[in-house]
Amino acid sequence: MLKSLSIQNIAVIEKAQIEFSKGLNVLTGETGAGKSIIIDSINAILGERTSRELVRSGCENAFVSAYFEDVDDCVNALLDELGIEKEEDNSLVISRKISALGKSVFRINGVQVTASMLKTLGVLLINIHGQHDSQALLNPDEHFKFLDSYANISPLLNEYKASFRELLTVRRRLKELTADADDRDKQIELLDYQINELSQADIKLGEWDELKHRKELILNSQSITQALEDLNIAFSGNDDVMGVISTVLSVAKSVSSVSQNDTELKQILEKLEALSDSCETIKDLAQEKLDSIDFQPDELDKIEERLSLLYDFSNKYGETEQDMLYYLENAINRRKSFDNSDEELERLNAQYDEAFSNTLSLAQRLTNERKAAAQRLSREICEQLSYLDMPKTIFSVDFQKGNLSSNGEDKIEFLISTNPGEPPKPLAKIASGGELSRIMLAIKSIIAKNDSVQTLIFDEIDTGVSGKASRKIGLKLRKVGESTQVICVTHSAQIASVADNHLLIEKKYDEQSTFTSVHSLDYQGRKYELARIMGGLEITDSLLTTAEEMLDDNEIISI
Repeated sequence: MLKSLSIQNIAVIEKAQIEFSKGLNVLTGETGAGKSIIIDSINAILGERTSRELVRSGCENAFVSAYFEDVDDCVNALLDELGIEKEEDNSLVISRKISALGKSVFRINGVQVTASMLKTLGVLLINIHGQHDSQALLNPDEHFKFLDSYANISPLLNEYKASFRELLTVRRRLKELTADADDRDKQIELLDYQINELSQADIKLGEWDELKHRKELILNSQSITQALEDLNIAFSGNDDVMGVISTVLSVAKSVSSVSQNDTELKQILEKLEALSDSCETIKDLAQEKLDSIDFQPDELDKIEERLSLLYDFSNKYGETEQDMLYYLENAINRRKSFDNSDEELERLNAQYDEAFSNTLSLAQRLTNERKAAAQRLSREICEQLSYLDMPKTIFSVDFQKGNLSSNGEDKIEFLISTNPGEPPKPLAKIASGGELSRIMLAIKSIIAKNDSVQTLIFDEIDTGVSGKASRKIGLKLRKVGESTQVICVTHSAQIASVADNHLLIEKKYDEQSTFTSVHSLDYQGRKYELARIMGGLEITDSLLTTAEEMLDDNEIISI
């Protein structure tokens, strides 16, 4: 159960430490004091979406932490699955840090987790019922969820959903194979064309870059040839000019004739001879390069044609040669699938028949389980509503057969009659706001018996209810609290008077800021708070006397 909630910098709450107890915990306070902020904070540590507007004005971060004790075995099993170490005392700590920029950091027992992981854990810890849930009763499409929760048929429902998903997968594949014959022929014709075109192109990896390089080389060939020929003339000479090599050899010969006994001249001669060798090497390399420049007259046209083809293919089959080859491979495989389609079609038809039969069988089992559960649920709800000041109510579950869907083939709708002699009709046409609140409480209290969730939260369950009915709601909540922790936000003195733990939310002001505090009330504090809820502008002695009588009335319910 939820033992404590720590809040920092959430809206008008600068800092609050809220201690909850077993049984029925109620939260009361003036309108606008911050009761909804408590619920928002609990939603935050359950992984629900929050707004950055939740962060207190002027603060960089907000923080919420919840401490649970005696957590259920299913919670510990999920912690094992998530790889989070369990506490020896079977406790659990969840925290969430929310920045003013809207980012959140979630932790379970100090381990950082994702929002989805926290949300998965949250549904096992707390069930929050607000006015939105009452509105769900007006939507028949939501009614099967309440019935399934009561019937406790999750294993069967999961088995059905898996079978239904398989049925959809097979049906989708069948539709692809049994598409219009003309369309199939067009696909085959297109695939044959693409395979033939790509195969004949004989695309090679890297050839695009090689072709572009070759094209650039051809375009530059004239300049390259001229430069190399100029180099040859400069080094070898011609009829008009003595080349560098001849000049160097001539000078070397002159120096050689006078260098017999001169060490320095011998060094010069060696350098000249080396220079001559280098010049010969350069001339040979230039000639080799010149000889290698050998282009056919039409080679550039062929390169341009090939590059154009690759460019066109890049627009049709993929940007790179590798993409084009992948496209060819996939096209070949798809073409083969058409060749084998008759055999595949026969296999899929048999698979579809089997999947459909299995899904239909499971859907019928779901229907049978739901109908049996519906009879029990109707009887129990009528008993609960009788206690909650709706004694002549008839509640029933209407079943209609619909198309197979992910939840079976049942169209389920809750019907109700609140006046004797009137046939049951849809809730949306009959039930008032106060009646919806009591119906939801009846359903929740019944489901709670089989639910592993240890904490139920009711946000203003007293909407549209007053007087004796409100008192009955309070006693019912206290009864539910005997087996499941209940936290209730209420404006009803009748409900607040039967609480095991009464928490007051107060808004305070100073010269610069607004603050909200939360603290548990003793007997005297509860008496004055009940009188405030019941009273007008002033708390009178008669109101205090009435509050005392409500607190001292320890009515025990047997329902």
